[in-house]
Amino acid sequence: MDQQLNQYKQVFIGGLHRSGTSILGCCLEEHPQISGFKNTGVYEDEGQFLQSVYPAAGVYGGPGKFGFNSASFLDEHSPLATPENGIKIFKEWSHYWDLQQPILLEKSPPNLVRTRFLQHLFPGALFIILLRHPIAVSYATQKWSQTPLHSLIEHWLICHERFQSDKPYLKKVLVLKYEDFIASPQVTLNQIYDFIEVEPHPLTQTIRQGVNERYFTWWNNQKKPLKAFYKAYLRSRFEVRVNNFGYSLK
Repeated sequence: MDQQLNQYKQVFIGGLHRSGTSILGCCLEEHPQISGFKNTGVYEDEGQFLQSVYPAAGVYGGPGKFGFNSASFLDEHSPLATPENGIKIFKEWSHYWDLQQPILLEKSPPNLVRTRFLQHLFPGALFIILLRHPIAVSYATQKWSQTPLHSLIEHWLICHERFQSDKPYLKKVLVLKYEDFIASPQVTLNQIYDFIEVEPHPLTQTIRQGVNERYFTWWNNQKKPLKAFYKAYLRSRFEVRVNNFGYSLK
């Protein structure tokens, strides 16, 4: 099994829920040399639900919440990070991949905080991490989490700061922004294809433009005194940390 595992190039996509990981995964799966998960019967065909080694994000609260539980963060020091578990996960995922293809793709949002763990299980793994503006992610996640905006922005920061601390330990990682992907999908995909060392492939998926704008409109329309005070509070509390990722709450 070790020999079989090593014959593939494994690519993991990570990024918080509502960061565009699903559409990015669908685009990459169009490449004739890449196999991802399709028609698995689980939410968004995410690999976290198709294995029995580590808990899915829902165990720790789900979207907008899982990062507040440090147990959701996994690295090479986890007792689960064993060669046997790497083989077990590969076997479980193999039921859903086309093993005739040389590149095997897995996408799950909490991969964002589990990169070192996955790299330990799959030493040759490549990671594609997608960031999206915290305002857009937070508003888009509220319908699931039922938590206030300040909690969602803080969750965004905690998870991305965890990734930043893990990043120096990763051998092969590409960090992208949702906004760049939406603005120039083919350019971004070509960047990814170069990263995973395959020939470029033309995009056929329809990529929706301007999705962030409605969230920015909601954010900018908070002009009633109480809402304006809350907005100012969020800026004073989080702006510097958000700036570290190239975003702003202004």
